Amino acid sequence: MVIVAPSIFAGDLSDLRSSLEVIHRSGVSWVHIDAMDGHFVPNLALGPETVRSLLPYKKNLKFEVHLMLERPQNFIESFAKAGADRISVHVEASDDPQKSLAKIRQLGLSAGLALNPETPAETVMSYRPDYYVVMGVHPGFAGQAFIPEVAEKIQKIHRSDPKIPIEIDGGMNITTAPICIQRGASFIVAGSAFFRAPDPQAFVQQLKNE
Repeated sequence: MVIVAPSIFAGDLSDLRSSLEVIHRSGVSWVHIDAMDGHFVPNLALGPETVRSLLPYKKNLKFEVHLMLERPQNFIESFAKAGADRISVHVEASDDPQKSLAKIRQLGLSAGLALNPETPAETVMSYRPDYYVVMGVHPGFAGQAFIPEVAEKIQKIHRSDPKIPIEIDGGMNITTAPICIQRGASFIVAGSAFFRAPDPQAFVQQLKNE
C-alpha cells in the first residue's frame, strides 16, 4: 500500500491552518513537517511551537516530523511533546544516530533515519530504524527537481531489508513517484506538486493509482 504525506512546508506559510485544511480534505492520513535549523540545511523552518499550534486543527491526521537539524537530540523531546506521531533524524547529523533513534523510541514514537542524496545506502543499513527517509533532493527548499540516481539507492536499501518501509522525500510528482514505488518506496512525501495541483485529492488518488 502506498501512503502519501503532503509536506506542509510547501503550503501557505502565512496561513498554515488553511494548508492543513487542504491536506485534510485530500483524504490522506499523514502530514509531513520539516524542521530546519539553518545549520544542517541552509534554511529555517517550523519549530515545536508551530507543531503545537496546529494541534487544535489536526483532526484525524498524524504528524510526521523530519528533523533537518545539526543536533537533533536536543529537540526530539520537544517535538514529541508538541504532538509529533513519528520523528526522523539524519544519519549525517552530528549526534549519534543510534542514540537519537533510541530516544525517539523511548518516547513511544516510531523512529526514522534519513539520508541525503550523496550519502551511500550502506551508511544507514546497519541502524535498522523503524523506517528510512531517502531524500530525492538536497534538503532545505521546496520545489526542487528529483535526482534520478536516488531511485537506485531506494532499491538497494529495500533489497537489504524489505520489511523496513522506505519514505521518499523531495521532487515527488506523478512522473517521479512511480519510479520510486517500483523500487521499493511505500511512503511518498509530496510538497509543491500537491499544493499546486488543481485538485489535491485527485492528485493523491492518481499518485496511488500510478
